[in-house]
Amino acid sequence: MPDSHLIVESLTKTYPGSTASSVDHVDFNLQKGEMLALLGPSGCGKTTILRMVAGLIAPTSGRILLEGRDIAQLPVYRRNMGMVFQSYALFPHMNVAENVAFGLEMRGIPKSERAERVERALDLVKLSGYGERRITQLSGGQQQRCAIARSLVIEPDLLLLDEPLSNLDAKLREEMRDEIRDIQARTGVTSIFVTHDQDEALSMADRMAVMSAGRIEQIGTPREVFDRPATEFVAGFIGAGNFFAGTASGNGEADIPGLGRLTFSQSAAAGTPVRLLVRPHRILLGHQGTNHFTGTVEHLVYRGQILTLTVKVGERTIIADLPTHAGKLPVTGETIALSIAPDDVTLIGEAAS
Repeated sequence: MPDSHLIVESLTKTYPGSTASSVDHVDFNLQKGEMLALLGPSGCGKTTILRMVAGLIAPTSGRILLEGRDIAQLPVYRRNMGMVFQSYALFPHMNVAENVAFGLEMRGIPKSERAERVERALDLVKLSGYGERRITQLSGGQQQRCAIARSLVIEPDLLLLDEPLSNLDAKLREEMRDEIRDIQARTGVTSIFVTHDQDEALSMADRMAVMSAGRIEQIGTPREVFDRPATEFVAGFIGAGNFFAGTASGNGEADIPGLGRLTFSQSAAAGTPVRLLVRPHRILLGHQGTNHFTGTVEHLVYRGQILTLTVKVGERTIIADLPTHAGKLPVTGETIALSIAPDDVTLIGEAAS
């Protein structure tokens, strides 16, 4: 797209001596101010992409266009990108203000202007008054904020974050998700962040690219990727799911061995092998609508707001998530009815022959 802020075209990285590419012909684009999550398991190539965009790794082939200019061969110091590392990479011998000012000093910004910009950056990340503190005096979340301030103070064309929350405890991770998203929205800086955590990607990104084995399996908004996964890998990696292989019988229906007939809202020609997905939280108690089944509760897991049921239906096992405030809840061994709306059954592709 010619008006995109960042365009990545057929980006490939093959390391010497390797027969497989770590990154294999990856394409995506970003509009100005957009935040993209690169999501996938360890070794899928997401960090390699981030480092090629940053200039820390040279691509084997492909183009990286920033505002229409190919920067793939530019050295890192000429790319004007801010990067937040997993380890924060702060200088322990410098105080907070000196850490934040480092990039400005390297760019030859006058001392008076440096002080003003550092103060604004610290205020942005809620660290006003912390400038004289040592890095060792900061909590994990404060160190994260300091690293973000150091990346933003140079007014980067791109902000790149590599697993930025992985070193924080669970409660602080949730808080920092909102903090980073808020900071990014207020500054309007185009951003890419790498994560293996689906909750981070779903809650923080404008769009997310799910990766496997060096390729992007699907790219879209969090809702598109979660509700309409393009492949079974994406469906399984993003959230829990019940998967059903069967044969389409036409009219938006499929015959599922061991279960019966399942109606869905998408179309597939009669006789076509299909794979269908139903998210556990989309399953309702009781006989409602088109798809309803009777089964026996085999196992229960209490998760606070959610009760997860394993239910034996015919020859199949179905996982259902029920809100714990929804009146009387089933117990192990009880026979219950389950319902699934056709709109909540997603066609994800053909079954293996």
